[in-house]
Amino acid sequence: MNDYPPIENHGLIGDLQTAALISTEGNIDWLCLPRFDSPSVFASLLDKDHGGYFRIRPTGEGYVTRQMYLPGTAILVTRFMSPEGVGELIDFMPIAGDEPTLHHRLVRIVRVVRGRMHFEFDCSPRFDYGRETPRLEVEDFTVRFQGSTMSLGLSLQRNWQDQGDREVHRTGDGGIVGTRTLSEGEMAGLVLESNPDGAPRAYSAEQIRGLLDDTRTFWRDWLAKSTYRGRWREMVERSAMTLKLMTYAPTGALVAAPTAGLPEQIGGERNWDYRFTWIRDASFSVYALLSLGYTEEATKFLHWLGERSKERPDGERPMQIMYRIDGSPDLSEEVLEHMPGYKESRPVRIGNGACDQLQLDIYGEAMDSVYLGDQHRLPLTHAGWQSICKIMDWLSDNWDQPDEGIWETRGGQKPFTYGRLMCWVAFDRAIRMANSRARPAKLERWTEARDSIYNQIMDSGWQWPSGLCSTLRDGRARRIAALHAARRFRLAPRPDVAIDAASYGRGARLGQPGLSLQPQRIARRPAG
Repeated sequence: MNDYPPIENHGLIGDLQTAALISTEGNIDWLCLPRFDSPSVFASLLDKDHGGYFRIRPTGEGYVTRQMYLPGTAILVTRFMSPEGVGELIDFMPIAGDEPTLHHRLVRIVRVVRGRMHFEFDCSPRFDYGRETPRLEVEDFTVRFQGSTMSLGLSLQRNWQDQGDREVHRTGDGGIVGTRTLSEGEMAGLVLESNPDGAPRAYSAEQIRGLLDDTRTFWRDWLAKSTYRGRWREMVERSAMTLKLMTYAPTGALVAAPTAGLPEQIGGERNWDYRFTWIRDASFSVYALLSLGYTEEATKFLHWLGERSKERPDGERPMQIMYRIDGSPDLSEEVLEHMPGYKESRPVRIGNGACDQLQLDIYGEAMDSVYLGDQHRLPLTHAGWQSICKIMDWLSDNWDQPDEGIWETRGGQKPFTYGRLMCWVAFDRAIRMANSRARPAKLERWTEARDSIYNQIMDSGWQWPSGLCSTLRDGRARRIAALHAARRFRLAPRPDVAIDAASYGRGARLGQPGLSLQPQRIARRPAG
């Protein structure tokens, strides 16, 4: 178990179609190609022995590492510091573009800032979640890993093998290893490419620097579009770049996470695949990006969302809670029995069997993001408005159903308060959009549903003095989601009640450490 690095000791890089996790030890231990939701080529994060990895690090011991990003970019720098010198590993993925492609590149540059250091690399991919060991073909400056459905090319910078102290050779398990000694000011690069056309090509130092410059320019130009100018600019920009890295550029869909199978608790069974687009999560992300001025990303996602709402026949549930990044509804769940999981956390799952669950809150999050886009004058076509009307008409008949809720419970449906509250948001936002643009709508029906939800929450979803309950007529279980939404949308049963979401240390009352969410009485200010 100790051979697995802490999950937080990783940096994220990507090309807007897939992403890689790189540890502070210089190991790529998660990468799926050619898309976020494709099978892995490196997955040592879930199987340290047979999952596949690509490691670059100094030889020997006695060094410490630090990881950071080049300012204003998604270019990751892992710094190795030892008594002999200081070296850096620079990792990035050149942007793949807006069209789906099988060709992706990941560039790794080693350079020495001070002194002299001896580096080694070890590349041992395993395709299809560790189930296939590719065939290895080695030429002068290139290596090809050939599998049954894909291939990887590894290109060494031409001067990697120019020194007498270098050594590149095969390993017994189908990988390739190499060493290189660098002095201050020197660099060496490697380029990993998926499904190269023909034989992998060797790259010169100038070509690798050109890829670095182009990638740096892309990220800094993208950040320049942000309208945020507050005091937390560096943190806000880093968060925005993370959301951008989890966006599939060809469709605008955002994945909930670029990983699969990582445990909620070490040794636990809740090890889900999050490489899909949740309506809820993506809607919140669009809300954040729009607030920063990124209208292009919001427009693309809202178009993707509109397409999903058109796919089901009238009368059926309008949307699933999640989809693949290309919009496919097929998320069949499979257990990878051969993988031990992160720190022996089994089972490792791919796909997601919760995709068919009924979670009514997604309509509130979706309508809230569409409403925000409408406020920002993003285009909403007549066909798009008709899709919204179809959703709201279905919701008018179904908002009072029990569902699995935001927690995606697999133990049966319940009347979750949060789901009711977000249905109220859906009706409220749809009514506002109809009124503000004089759009045709069944306003009387929508208004009646909205008001019925409000009254139900106030009558059955609030338990004084505990506050909003997770389920109607039930004071047990979680309250956090409902209280968060109530605070956001300013709902409370009495005018002298506020919701404190900023206090720490009293969360044990809710069974959640650290964060306390509970109603508090507000002392009325004396008149005059």
